[in-house]
Amino acid sequence: MLLSDSGGLTQFGAFIETLPPGSASSTLHWHAKEDEMVHMLTGTVTLVEGDTQMPMHPGDTACFKAGVPVGHCLRNDGDAPASYMVIGTRSGRDDVTYPLTGDTLSILDGIKTYRNADGAVINIAPYHGA
Repeated sequence: MLLSDSGGLTQFGAFIETLPPGSASSTLHWHAKEDEMVHMLTGTVTLVEGDTQMPMHPGDTACFKAGVPVGHCLRNDGDAPASYMVIGTRSGRDDVTYPLTGDTLSILDGIKTYRNADGAVINIAPYHGA
C-alpha cells in the first residue's frame, strides 16, 4: 500500500521500498512527465545516474526532474538490506524510457503499455499509481 493512499492524496505517491543485497530498484530509466525523489532510511545503496555512481546513506536524498533524459536507478551492492522512501508525481500520464535497451513504458488512463525498442508491445497492464 502506498503511504500517500492512507491520507487520500492524489497529486503525489509515496512508498517505502527495501532492496535486498545484490538487487536493484529497476534498470536505468527516466520519466518524461513525472518528478521522482528518493530519501534513504536505512542501509547504503549506489545511486547510478547516467555514467555517475555514488553511495547514498541514511538521510541522503536524490531528485530526478521530469523530462531530464538521464537514466537512474539504485543498486544494493552491500550485504544488508537497504530501505528508502520513494516520492513521485501521480499524474496518471507518463512516458518512461529505459536507455540501455531503448524500451519504453507509457502510462495513460490507468493502463501501462510496455514497448520494445522497435515499438512492438511487450505487455499491457493496469496502472494503480505510484
